[in-house]
Amino acid sequence: MAIRTWQAVAIPAAVGAALTLGPLPDGTRFGTAGLSLAAGVAALTLMAAAALTGSRWRWVERIFGGLDRVYAAHKWMGIWALVLASAHMLFKAGTDAWTVAAILELPPWWTRLLRQAAYVGLVFIVLLALNRNIPYSTWRWWHKLSGPVFLVVVLHALSFRSPIALDSPAGLWMAAWSVLGVAGALYKLTLYRFAASHAEYEVVAVDPGAAAAHIQLAPVAKPVRFVPGQFGFLRMKQDGLREPHPFTIASGSGGDGRADFVVRGLGDYSSRLVAEVRPGMRAEVYAPYGLFARNTGARQEIWIGGGVGISPFIAWLQDRSASDFDKVTLFYFFTPGREFPPLEIMQGMARERGASLVAVSGGPDDPAFVDTFAALCREHGPDALEVAFCGPQGLLARVRGEMRRNGVPARNLRHELFEFR
Repeated sequence: MAIRTWQAVAIPAAVGAALTLGPLPDGTRFGTAGLSLAAGVAALTLMAAAALTGSRWRWVERIFGGLDRVYAAHKWMGIWALVLASAHMLFKAGTDAWTVAAILELPPWWTRLLRQAAYVGLVFIVLLALNRNIPYSTWRWWHKLSGPVFLVVVLHALSFRSPIALDSPAGLWMAAWSVLGVAGALYKLTLYRFAASHAEYEVVAVDPGAAAAHIQLAPVAKPVRFVPGQFGFLRMKQDGLREPHPFTIASGSGGDGRADFVVRGLGDYSSRLVAEVRPGMRAEVYAPYGLFARNTGARQEIWIGGGVGISPFIAWLQDRSASDFDKVTLFYFFTPGREFPPLEIMQGMARERGASLVAVSGGPDDPAFVDTFAALCREHGPDALEVAFCGPQGLLARVRGEMRRNGVPARNLRHELFEFR
C-alpha cells in the first residue's frame, strides 16, 4: 500500500512535534514557547523529507507508488514546512523554565544570521516553486538552491540554544532526518546525472502537429528499459533545450529500444522543443519512472486520456507483448483542430489491436462519454470496470463523478498525476 500525500506530510511532522513536546517541563509544553519549538522541529523534518523526495531515488518512488505522487508530496512538504517555520518564527522558542544549550556553539552574530537566512531561504524556495510564470529554465536553476537552503536550516537547528540535546529522542529524530535530507540533496545535485539510469538517443523522426510533435528517438548504444506507460526525463543536447523535462514515453516494448514522446507546447520549454526539434539531434533520456502500468488482469478495461494524457495509452496500444485488447475501451478527449495525435491515427491504432476507441470532442458532458460509459457499466457491471486515467485534474474530477453516478467503486480507478511543477 502506497503512502498518501497527507500521510507523508502529517505523520513525520506530528512525530517530530510529539518527540519535542514530550520531555518539556509541565506548564511549558503547550505554551507559545513549546509550540514554537515543536513547529521548528516539524518544519525541519518536512524540509528534510522534501529534500529526500527530490532525490528521485527509486526506493522512494516505490514507497509512494510513482514519481508523480512523490512530486505531489514534495510540493506539500515544502508548503507545510513554510507554514510551520512561520509559526516557529512568530513566537520565541524559549523560556526561563528550560535548561538550554546549543548542539554546535557559534558566535551570536552567526546564530542570528543562520536563523534569518533559513527562514528567508525557505520562503524564497517555496514561493519560487509555486510561481508558474517563471520560465522553466530559470525556475530549475533557482530551485537547485533548495539543497543549500536545507543545509542552512540544519546549521540553524544545531546552533540554536534549546532544551533539545543531540542524544534525546527529538535530537536523534532531527539528526536522522537531517542525514537523509542532506544525502538526498547531495545525490540530486552531484551524483544523479551520472548514477541514474539513462542512455543517449538520436532523434530519427519528428511528426509535427498543431503546437505539438511526436518525437521518435533511437538509442545510440544501449537503450533504457521501460514498461509501456512509464515516463522519462528528456534532455536535448542542444543549446536552449538542455534542461531535463518529464514526458511520458509513448512507445511500446519493441526490440529496437526506440523511445517516442508526444509533446504539446503548453509551456515555455515544451513550446520551444516542439518548434526546434529536428532529426539528427542527440538527447539523453533518464528513465524509467512512474508505475502507471496496464492491469491486464481486469475483466473490462476503460482507458481515459485527455490531451497529452493520451501518451501512456499510445504506449499500451503499441506494446507488442500485450494482448486482450478486445476488452479495452479507450476514451480519447481532445479539442477539435488541436488533437494530437490526429483522431484518424488513434482510430487506426485501436483498430489494429482490436480495441474500441470513443472520440470525445465535447468535453466531459459529451454524450459520447457519459452515455457510452453508462452503457459499459450496465453491460459488464460496475464492479468489472477497471478505469485508467491520465489527463487534466478537472477532467479527473468529472470522471470520478461519473464513476459514482454509475456505481463504479473508487478503488477501480488508477490515474497518473498530470502535472509535476
